Amino acid sequence: MSMSKASVILTVIVLLLISSKEAASIQSGSRSILRAVSSENKAQVDYAVDLNSTNFDAVLRNTPAAHAIVEFFAHWCPACRNYKPQYEKVARLFNGPDAVHPGIALMTRVDCALKINNKLCDKFSVSHYPMLFWGPPSKFASGGWEPKEEKSEIHVIDDGRTAERLLNWINKQLGSSYGLDDEKFEHLPSNISDLGQIARAVYDVEEATFFAFEIILEHKMIKPHTRASLIKFLQLLVAHHPSKRCRKGSAEVLVNFDDLCPPDMWSPDKQEAVSDNKGMLGNFQICGKEVPRGYWMFCRGSKNDTRGFSCGLWVVLHSLSVRIEDGESQFAFTAVCDFINNFFICEECREHFYQMCSSVTAPFNTSRDFALWLWSAHNKVNERLMKEEASVGTGDPKFPKIIWPPKQLCSSCHLSSNHRENGFGQIDWNLNEVYKFLTGYYGKTLASLYKEKDRLGDEVNDGAIADLVASTNAVVVPVGAALAIALSSCAFGALACYWRSQQKNRKPRRSWN
Repeated sequence: MSMSKASVILTVIVLLLISSKEAASIQSGSRSILRAVSSENKAQVDYAVDLNSTNFDAVLRNTPAAHAIVEFFAHWCPACRNYKPQYEKVARLFNGPDAVHPGIALMTRVDCALKINNKLCDKFSVSHYPMLFWGPPSKFASGGWEPKEEKSEIHVIDDGRTAERLLNWINKQLGSSYGLDDEKFEHLPSNISDLGQIARAVYDVEEATFFAFEIILEHKMIKPHTRASLIKFLQLLVAHHPSKRCRKGSAEVLVNFDDLCPPDMWSPDKQEAVSDNKGMLGNFQICGKEVPRGYWMFCRGSKNDTRGFSCGLWVVLHSLSVRIEDGESQFAFTAVCDFINNFFICEECREHFYQMCSSVTAPFNTSRDFALWLWSAHNKVNERLMKEEASVGTGDPKFPKIIWPPKQLCSSCHLSSNHRENGFGQIDWNLNEVYKFLTGYYGKTLASLYKEKDRLGDEVNDGAIADLVASTNAVVVPVGAALAIALSSCAFGALACYWRSQQKNRKPRRSWN
């Protein structure tokens, strides 16, 4: 064997030994490599909402967003696959719990290559992929688009080939200046000086109602001694919740209460049969099944751990207080106090609120009295939290606790203000003007968004479900027995008639304890 051949063979052997060691090294570290790749893929979140013919109308009809974008595509289309990352860059800004600009536009996708969507894609005359449409969400629901239709509120997006161009197109429509690099909490509007901001809270009162019942179920708080207070609060929601979805859902829970919440629902023998530990009520969405949940609009804080649920719950309570009739004022007071005492899980806040409830020594005779008491209680809570947050630095810098309403929103509410040494002021209020402000702010203005957009339609006859609520100081009736006729018919009209007949034969209870 010549020296040249020997050197070649030796070189090959050395290379084989090196490669085998490297292979062994890779083999031993393959788990961490796979883990890194897996975690990297897991971080790639799809923000656009995938829709199909079964949920298209419901999602678009119920979204809180003011506008909608629908992308029609085909999964086999190379151009669609290449366009998806561009679309997702824009969807990140508007969709999901971490949306930078929530409530502006819902960005969705429909795969026309799936047979289930054939008729849906035909309704919108999809002629190429990807094809993007812009319009009011309600117009997409049960709607369509024709190329020659001149007056349609649904428009084809003709310049959205890249993320930059799509966002520029959106900015032109809205007169906005959103950027792809915008970060969460960067452009939060203040609600201190803008009366119109409360209209955005219609979604938040739904979110707070939904979240309150989630907490109740998660912590198994429906006990024999708390059932009556929950029924009373549901009665209040059925008649006076500002959202039709929540009124309807509350009525359905109330009608089926004994089935959804049996007295022994969390007993050991029952619990074995409950897979999600929430019982039948866990599968029930009290404010609508197809509404996107998980983020806040009016009650959004400038940090993840501020505002949110506590703000939303206060808005719910204030909105209830300005919607009740005079004869319901004491019932509403006890329903709210008992609900907070039994189901609000923050111990210090719960105790403080119930102390304020217990300090009331005479029954409320008018809705004005109850609305002003709740307003005063909220300001006492704010004053307490202002001091605590100032001492430990946990307040929201964008939305600091204030005495409500500020002069910017209601100058006529303030007669005078005397400043104390500790920095907090004692305000001389014009209570008539305060009540006028509360009824406008939490009543008419809060409901204006739904009235303008007519999102919900006439799903439930409000007059009928209002009869579910007992009149002045009514006794809480065991639902399973008292609503037996209504349960068998499942018609709100029959339910209302039966409930009304029961109330006429029942003497009102004057006690307000």
